[in-house]
Amino acid sequence: MARSKDPRTAKKILVIRLGALGDFILSFGPFAAIRAAHPQAHITLLTTAPFARLGRLSPWFDEVVIDRRAPWWDVRAFLEIRRKLRGYDFVYDLQTSGRSSRYFAWAGKPGWSGIARGSSHPHANAGRDEMHTWERQRDQLAMAGIALVPAAETDWLIHAAQPPEVPQPYALLVPGASPHRPAKRWPTVLYGQLAVQLMRAGITPVVVGTGPEGALAARIQEQCPEAVDLTGQTDLPGLAALAAGARFAVGNDTGPMHLAAAVGCVCVTLFSYASDFNRTQPRGPEGQRYIVLREDNLAELPVDEVLAALARGELI
Repeated sequence: MARSKDPRTAKKILVIRLGALGDFILSFGPFAAIRAAHPQAHITLLTTAPFARLGRLSPWFDEVVIDRRAPWWDVRAFLEIRRKLRGYDFVYDLQTSGRSSRYFAWAGKPGWSGIARGSSHPHANAGRDEMHTWERQRDQLAMAGIALVPAAETDWLIHAAQPPEVPQPYALLVPGASPHRPAKRWPTVLYGQLAVQLMRAGITPVVVGTGPEGALAARIQEQCPEAVDLTGQTDLPGLAALAAGARFAVGNDTGPMHLAAAVGCVCVTLFSYASDFNRTQPRGPEGQRYIVLREDNLAELPVDEVLAALARGELI
């Protein structure tokens, strides 16, 4: 007898979300919705190593398994991922990439929400590629029978944190972005000038990012010695807790800004031609939009414009 593909009767469910950081964070609400729709099911998250800890800390999954995203020619890796994909009654593919769609056949063609050809519950919206991740995933889940997606809860994330103490009030500066996409970065010298102005307003600038981005923090401190460098010193829960206590965050289109927005920190995100804010803008816990400043060449975005946006928002 053929296996039922009705998600309402599913007892073993797989959720696929491989990355990147911003996309993973934007999936918090859909993760919670899937758990609420299947309170008795055993739900497994398939993700990549950087996000496994978040998955395990969260209240939404019973199990987390790792996808190494090995090259297609790696036979051993193929057998490994096929084994991990088997045995589920229903799969919510929130990655909806070419790679994850191939997993449909490898999983034995179970009930499937996604864009794989032959899906039992396809996201059949011709405009999906033009939608922001926030709306697109909610539209996908609605077509799979989940109409209600709650606000993303993040208390679990903050409770797992041990953030360093910093002088109050403070604001986060996020000067980094993908190393291979330099056009997404506002020049570091302008972050330094902004830091000076924040100190004059009585707000301590706190620079966050990965360890290699410490060089950016050092250049900011050359202009503003009072700036606090926490690059490479916070894990994701720690960064979330810092953001929750910050007056606001100013940064490039990069993952930590999505994390800050998810915990309710007011974000001023700087966009160049390299990304479309209509599809990638950070969103708050209930989907609220924060401040976006856009300039094709971010080197042409003056500090005064950022300060004016902060003033309009009554943040300084």
